[in-house]
Amino acid sequence: MKENRIVFVDYLRVVACFLVMLVHASENFYGADASGLAGNVSMLANEQNRFWVAFYDGTLGRISVPLFMLASAFLLVPLKAGVGMGDFYKRRFKRVLPPMIAFMLFYTFLPLLWGQMTWEQSWTDFKMLPFNFPSMAGHLWFMYPLISLYLIMPVVSPWLEKASARDERLFLCFFVLSTFVPWLVRFVSSDLWGTCFWNPYFGMFYYCSGYLGYLVMAHYIRFHLTWDRTKRLRIGALCLLIGATFTGWSFWKAGVPGQLIETPMLEWSWEFCTPNVLCATFGAFLFFTCISQKQAPKWITSVSKLSFGMYLMHMFFLSNIATVFVAGNQANPLVPVWLAIPCIAVLSYICCVFTTKLISYVPGSKWIIG
Repeated sequence: MKENRIVFVDYLRVVACFLVMLVHASENFYGADASGLAGNVSMLANEQNRFWVAFYDGTLGRISVPLFMLASAFLLVPLKAGVGMGDFYKRRFKRVLPPMIAFMLFYTFLPLLWGQMTWEQSWTDFKMLPFNFPSMAGHLWFMYPLISLYLIMPVVSPWLEKASARDERLFLCFFVLSTFVPWLVRFVSSDLWGTCFWNPYFGMFYYCSGYLGYLVMAHYIRFHLTWDRTKRLRIGALCLLIGATFTGWSFWKAGVPGQLIETPMLEWSWEFCTPNVLCATFGAFLFFTCISQKQAPKWITSVSKLSFGMYLMHMFFLSNIATVFVAGNQANPLVPVWLAIPCIAVLSYICCVFTTKLISYVPGSKWIIG
């Protein structure tokens, strides 16, 4: 049976998956701990690293995760007629949980084989698996908000089916306001709009915040946004330019080469639910919706289908490829940093494409790569 695919979503997944690797490639040039990646404390070796990390990781890469969230919401909300909550959960979680669990175990034990982890750390990670991702798989944080989004989809789907465009715009206004909360908490007060030590999480905009806002935005764009292609391109370009430029500038402004900096302060505007990232993501998504091809090239469709598995496994390749390029010296890598970051990302991407493709030929591969 021929699949009824949405072409621009395939392109979006292919690009967003690469941007994730670009982000993680960039982290090797401002991390201050032994892993090479950005931990709690960061340090920029020189002005070149400062600029190119801000460009690749901030200006280009920050839209990657929200784009994946938009893609999922665009395809899945509202739920198809007759699909109940239980049926929806069964189908979604059969697709994402087995690969997630498999790779959590892989990241817990496989690094032992090439000396990237001690047995003590592996055992500690294993005991904590019911509660969080392994220490070598920080990128798997994404799976938890994605699962949360799946949990809420059947709840909000009936409202979205009945809500008018005006109703959805009103909710999106609340969502936009909520994206300022991280800045206000950081620069004004840690206790904001009802949060305090006995209520540390559930402030005023809590229920209108987070990736739920991207879910509603995806639905609004699909069913209520009536802009023609020209208007989408113009507004998309403007939003992408403004949001991405601010995101890159914010890191560059906060980064002082040679000084240890707390990573949250260096990345103060890089959270995925901040106004600048939202603005850039909205613009980029509008760009993708302008793709008018009736059918994508086979390689785009193929990579799109493999993108989940590529995302899960990419840190196995990227961490080792980055070690070669960085060569123990962030200030003087194997090739100039402007070239090193995209090279690490491209080589990791190629390795993931070939590996996931080979695994896809194995019977039962869906339990590993989705």
